[in-house]
Amino acid sequence: SLRRPGPAHQLAVLVPPAVSAAMRQRLQDVYNVVQEVNVLDSQDAANLALLARPELGVTFTKLHCWRLVQFEKCVFLDADTLVLQNSDELFEREELSAAPDVSWPDCFNSGVFVYRPSLETFAKITQFAVEHGSFDGGDQGLLNLYFDDWAQSDIKKHLPFIYNVAAFASYCYLPAFKQFRDKIKILHFAGKLKPWLIQFNSENRTALTPTEYAHAADLIQLWWSIFCDNVHQQLTDDMAGLAGALSQLRLGEQRTPEQEAYEQL
Repeated sequence: SLRRPGPAHQLAVLVPPAVSAAMRQRLQDVYNVVQEVNVLDSQDAANLALLARPELGVTFTKLHCWRLVQFEKCVFLDADTLVLQNSDELFEREELSAAPDVSWPDCFNSGVFVYRPSLETFAKITQFAVEHGSFDGGDQGLLNLYFDDWAQSDIKKHLPFIYNVAAFASYCYLPAFKQFRDKIKILHFAGKLKPWLIQFNSENRTALTPTEYAHAADLIQLWWSIFCDNVHQQLTDDMAGLAGALSQLRLGEQRTPEQEAYEQL
C-alpha cells in the first residue's frame, strides 16, 4: 500500500534471516532498501547484552530501524499498517513524533512514528532495554519509557490520529470514525487479529469477517482488495510461510472442494 499514494521518499524494509530468497527478490522490486536484521546475534556486543533478556528479542529487532543511518529522517510503519493516502508531510515532524494510543492516550502508539536514524540512539535505547525492560513486554512499552516526555513535550510531536487509526477499535469511536473516515491516512490493524488471518473466499474475493468484527468488515475487505490487485500476482509457491500459502489462492475461479477446505484452514 506504500507505493499506491506515490510517496516522494525512498522505502526501506527490515527483514529477518528467515525471509526466503524468493520473497527478498520481490521486496527488492518494491523497496529501495531491503536490510536484513538479526534478532539476537552473539557476534554483536549490543545483542549479546540482550541475551540475558530473551523476551526482548522481537522488540530489539524493531530497534534496528535506528541503524538505517543512510537516511537523515525516517517514518517507521509496522507491517500491519495500511497506507490509504500520501503521508509525505510526516517528514516535516521531528523525533519522536507519534499518534496517541487509543487505550491510553498519554502513551503513543509505536505502530507509526517519525525518527532520526542514529547509531548513538540505537545504542542508548538498547542499553535502556537491558536495564529497564518494557512495561508491556513489547516495543511500545519500551519506547514510551525511553521517550518518556512525549505526553508533555512539544505538541508538534503529537501526530493527528488519522496517521495511526486503530482499525479494530473503531467501534469505540464509531461516530467520529464515520465523520472523519475520508481523512484517514494510515490504518493500523493492531492486536492479534490480522486481515490475512480472516477466512477469505477466493472465488468472489470476499473476506468473511467474524460477526464480532463487523464494524471493521469494510476495512478488512479493503486490505484484501489491495492484496488481490497488487500483491497476489507477485507471490510464488517457493516462498516460505504465509506468503507461499497465499500464493495458492486461485482468485476469481470456481473453488474445488479441496480449495475450499484449504482456504478454511
